[in-house]
Amino acid sequence: MPATDQLMLGAIACPLVCSILLSLIPERSDKPRNLFALVIAAGTAAAVLLLLRDVLDGNMAYISLFSIIPGLDFAFRADPLAALFGTLASVLWVFAVVYSFGYMAHEHKRRRYYVFYLLSLAATMGIAFAANLITLYLFYEFLTIFTYPLVIHAGNEEAQAAGVRYLVYSFIGAAFILAGLVLTYSNAGSVDFVSGGVVSAAPEASALWQIVFLCFIVGFGVKAAIMPLHSWLPSAMVAPTPVSALLHAVAVVKSGVFGILRIMYSIYGTESLRALDLGLFVIVLVSITILAGSIIALRQDVLKRRLAYSTISQLSYITLGAGLLTYLGLSGSLLHMINHALLKITLFFCAGAIITVTGKKRISELKGLGKRMPLTMLAFTIGAIGMVGILPVNGFISKWCLITGSIESGHYLVIAILVASALLNAAYFFPIVINAFFRKGDFEQVKGAEAPLTMLVPVVLLAAVCLVFGIGLNLYLPFVESVVSYLF
Repeated sequence: MPATDQLMLGAIACPLVCSILLSLIPERSDKPRNLFALVIAAGTAAAVLLLLRDVLDGNMAYISLFSIIPGLDFAFRADPLAALFGTLASVLWVFAVVYSFGYMAHEHKRRRYYVFYLLSLAATMGIAFAANLITLYLFYEFLTIFTYPLVIHAGNEEAQAAGVRYLVYSFIGAAFILAGLVLTYSNAGSVDFVSGGVVSAAPEASALWQIVFLCFIVGFGVKAAIMPLHSWLPSAMVAPTPVSALLHAVAVVKSGVFGILRIMYSIYGTESLRALDLGLFVIVLVSITILAGSIIALRQDVLKRRLAYSTISQLSYITLGAGLLTYLGLSGSLLHMINHALLKITLFFCAGAIITVTGKKRISELKGLGKRMPLTMLAFTIGAIGMVGILPVNGFISKWCLITGSIESGHYLVIAILVASALLNAAYFFPIVINAFFRKGDFEQVKGAEAPLTMLVPVVLLAAVCLVFGIGLNLYLPFVESVVSYLF
């Protein structure tokens, strides 16, 4: 088996198998279990980074494990889009595992938590490197199952209710994906992910393919939190903060967006999307989510819920860019996938540190917090500036590409939507910063670290990465351009 194939298979199999081994470590053996979880997450990220290098050199791995029925294989493939999503998720997972050491130190059922955290990593890698729709669908379902115990970790009535809602929404979405999968296979004869797509938009079949596309949008739109399919996400905030970061920045919601990108560019293709007028449909649908999510975020006093509605809004930027069906629009989409992940995981980690140290969950309770937790709130400020789209933080470039892509496609109203959303972002993020640094409160400066180092260090490093990526576009822009070129 070629080395590239081994790396891809290892990135999926390693966390899957090792999660079972981790379950054998006694509940109270925190240090061995933590170290083991970190080694597995880091090893997975290393394998994906090596795979990324091979993909950039033009070597795309492919493995078909078995055939389900003729023409429908359980297979994996590492193309540029897979490498982008796989790299983003696996690298950020390492930060999330380290952060968990501090956050989960006094939580119950820590062994179960880490087992399902690694299983979720395996499922996410399976989604990233799926070679076709059936493989992606299976791992998409696995991700729902593996993240459910994380959502209900608290075990109380609120967590149980959130878990039920999460399952109901996810399985309904999966049913729509399955319907779209069957219809695609029946009419196109293939569900493989290929550049240019497999759908032939003949005029006599246009209504059929529009219905199939709607099935996929509803199916993947659940995890992508497109309104009105979003309500599971704010309720899932009852989960521990590292899980919230997993849901909002790394795995679950990004898997939904990744699925939409796969459908649009690897099943349909730009020519079919234009012929069927599906790009405009996507733009209208997600524009409503962008504005509504931001408006609802303004009304939230609970910090994690405000971040949750921000996620709902910001995720739709990615789908919006894809719907523009232009080179610059898709560039903005993929850049925002990267930038949003970095910014939002930083913000959620800051929120978790605040809750852990102060016990405060509401924005109205954070007056003067900058005096007690200056580094944490400085990192939060960087994340907030990036989410608004202001230089020198990395959120600027993706929004700039989305605006120029809107001009390129002739959708000038989208520019107004993006500008209005940026103003709303400022309206719900900057008051948090003002409260922390410019309002008097009950917080006092303390000696020593302001938060457990396993939480503080990831926060500071991720905030620094957001700044570095905002200034050093050459670090990742060429790779994004190669992904866009591949998809077009």
